[in-house]
Amino acid sequence: MKKISALLLLVCFLIAASVFRADDGMWTFDNPPLKQWKERYNFEPSKEWLDRLRLASPKLPGASGAFVSPNGLIATNHHVASSIIAKLSTKERDLMKTGFYAKTQAEELKAQDAEISVLVSYENVTERIHNAAKTGANDADAAAKRTAEIATVEKDCVQSTGLKCDVVSLYSGGEYWLYRFKRYTDIRLVMAPEEQAAFFGGDYDNFTYPRHDLDFTFLRAYENGQPAKTPNYLKWSETGPKDGEFIVVSGYPGSTARLLTVAQLTYQRDLGNPAQKKIWETLRRGLENYSKLGPEQLRQASPGMRSFANSLKRLAGQQEGLLNPRQFAKKEAEEKDLRTKLAEKPELEKQYGPAWTGIAKAYEQMPAMSGRLSFSVLAVSRLGTIASQIVTWHIEKAKLNEKRYPEYTDARLEALKRSTLSPAPIYSEMEEAQLIVWFEEVRKTLSNDDPFVKAAFGDAETAEVVRKAVRETKLTDPAIRQALLDGPASAVAESTDPMIGFARRVEPVVRELRDWHEKSIKNVEAASGTKIAEARFAVYGKTMPPDANSNLRISYGIVKGYDEDTTLVPYRTTFFGLYDRALSFGEKPPFDLPQSLKDRRDKLDLATPLNFVYTADTIGGNSGSPVINRKGEVVGLNFDSNIQKLSNRYWYIEEAEGSRAVGVHSAGILEALRKVYEANGLVNELLSYKTDFIVN
Repeated sequence: MKKISALLLLVCFLIAASVFRADDGMWTFDNPPLKQWKERYNFEPSKEWLDRLRLASPKLPGASGAFVSPNGLIATNHHVASSIIAKLSTKERDLMKTGFYAKTQAEELKAQDAEISVLVSYENVTERIHNAAKTGANDADAAAKRTAEIATVEKDCVQSTGLKCDVVSLYSGGEYWLYRFKRYTDIRLVMAPEEQAAFFGGDYDNFTYPRHDLDFTFLRAYENGQPAKTPNYLKWSETGPKDGEFIVVSGYPGSTARLLTVAQLTYQRDLGNPAQKKIWETLRRGLENYSKLGPEQLRQASPGMRSFANSLKRLAGQQEGLLNPRQFAKKEAEEKDLRTKLAEKPELEKQYGPAWTGIAKAYEQMPAMSGRLSFSVLAVSRLGTIASQIVTWHIEKAKLNEKRYPEYTDARLEALKRSTLSPAPIYSEMEEAQLIVWFEEVRKTLSNDDPFVKAAFGDAETAEVVRKAVRETKLTDPAIRQALLDGPASAVAESTDPMIGFARRVEPVVRELRDWHEKSIKNVEAASGTKIAEARFAVYGKTMPPDANSNLRISYGIVKGYDEDTTLVPYRTTFFGLYDRALSFGEKPPFDLPQSLKDRRDKLDLATPLNFVYTADTIGGNSGSPVINRKGEVVGLNFDSNIQKLSNRYWYIEEAEGSRAVGVHSAGILEALRKVYEANGLVNELLSYKTDFIVN
């Protein structure tokens, strides 16, 4: 205990000496770190530089990308585009295994349900949202008024602009911004290497470095049947980054939790993360069982298994960080520093001090509810999600727009419909295998007496109910989904479809739990989080970035290797290293090479850089982000991080500790396109266009 106390004092001292010294932060474009750039790197970009970067950074499903030509060409990671590639694959034509290259635009393959969006403008609506919430009589009433105002702002924006409009919460509710997005719904596959080239080393090499992966893919956005006009694009660098070079990363990092209170982090450490681990392990087990039935089943299940393996490995690193006394002491010290400074000003302490107590008391209720909240879910498979969305939509549609769940409001309905009506293939046998394993675990975790389990199964066996629901449902047909979604509520209420019936039975329980969570936890978090954010502003000013939340951010750092134990790790790897690693393992999976790399080894300049590392602050969701130099050239594509960085969900790990992001080198991508895949037309498109970035 004395050791922890001493450690806490040391961390407090370091924080007091320099709170924001490191190159940390995923910054919003309304508040880029210009001061830090100027002071540390003598970099002072123009407004045009920043605007072009923003407009050249499209958001892909759950990840990022970059426009790299004026004709809608998008560069991203193979693993980002893998869902598109997998849905375009068949038993007879497995593009994940063979790769793909369209030599002409006519050969580019149209994705079945992909959508990308570009942040075209933003507006601060904090005062409007806060004023609405202030009229509430209590936290629940304030939350209802806040939600209603957000729905109104989004609906008015859609009607007036025709754009996709989202009100985004920053700083735990300290700020609200209206983001306006241009959407592209016609996305086509241009080029993808084989998965084995993109994910060489498999899960063993995931979140490690050195790496040797060709994790890139090219897509194209279309409008009105023609390649989209994208005048804001990034030039491709032929040489890539040098050791020590300053770089910027623009993308859509998924989620960080750096501004949470110690009470919230304690819950994540003790209950939240262990529950999430159990969920992902259960769903992965269902896919693994199915994958063992044959090669076609393996093909169908592979994308999901890889996704869960990636998520679980990341979660393990995050949890290890929370369990590290030194790192957790840093969070305790940060909170102590803020609260100490508040206490020095009685008027601020009176206004903001109770916020931490409010959150702590709310979270005292979570242990008793954690299991039910985590496992009372049908929407863990494609069919389960579709059925749940259709049933819930008809309940929400009967309400005024501002009274609905946020995801069912008018402004977001188009996205919901696109997801529900996607023509992408549904593998019923895989659905059945996964749902049986899921619900067997649900019954073990919650017991047969739990309200959700009773609603789902009554006295029936798990397999009996699931098999009937999956084998007899008609929801595999998009036309049936369309009819149910657009038809009257009575059609859903009276439907004899067993999967719809399944969703109807559990919906009241799911709704009751969601309502409890919103009333008891989320509403308190919103009210208290706003006060804590305002306290930070009062003490520190707006000198720190908000937590990541899947919206556009900008981060920065330098290209740099690192020390690890008693050795040095280089900033870059080469094609030499790729072949050496494969041969060192006798080319046994997952260190085997696709035939294209075997056949063209003699054509490659093996000294060409392949992957590289840098200190920029990134996290999941940054996959596919362009890594650019001062001139605004793409020098690489972010695709991973090393193991040292995994706990950066909760704090920025200093670059001196070896925390690094990992990218695919722009020169390595060109070398592979030219000499392995003979994609000369694509290379010409990448190198034919010039951009004129302005840096002050």
